Amino acid sequence: MAGKFELYKDKAGEFRFRLKAGNGQIILASEGYKQRASAENGIESVRKNAPEDGRYERKDTSSGKPMFNLKATNGQVIGTSETYESTASRENGIESVKKNAPDAKMEDLT
Repeated sequence: MAGKFELYKDKAGEFRFRLKAGNGQIILASEGYKQRASAENGIESVRKNAPEDGRYERKDTSSGKPMFNLKATNGQVIGTSETYESTASRENGIESVKKNAPDAKMEDLT
C-alpha cells in the first residue's frame, strides 16, 4: 500500500494533515491551520520539500529522544515527526517521508 496524506479537523476546529506510510504508521504531522486551503498548501509543500535531505532538521526532544522537522525553503516547519528510540530509527523515518510524500494521495476526513 502506498503512503497517503489524511486531511482532518482537530478538536479545536483547525485543519491538520498527517502523512502515513504504506503500513499505516504516521510518519509526519502538521500544525493546525485556520483555513482548509492553508492545510492543502502545507501538503503540497511537504510533497515538494520531502526529497531534499537539507530540509530535515534532525533534533532531540527535551528528554533526549530523536525526532525531526521538515522545513520549507523559507525555514518554516511544515511537518513534525514522532519521537524515536534511536537515531537510526529517525533516519528510517526521514527516508520513509522522502519515499512516500511526493506521490502520496490525499484522503479528506473532514
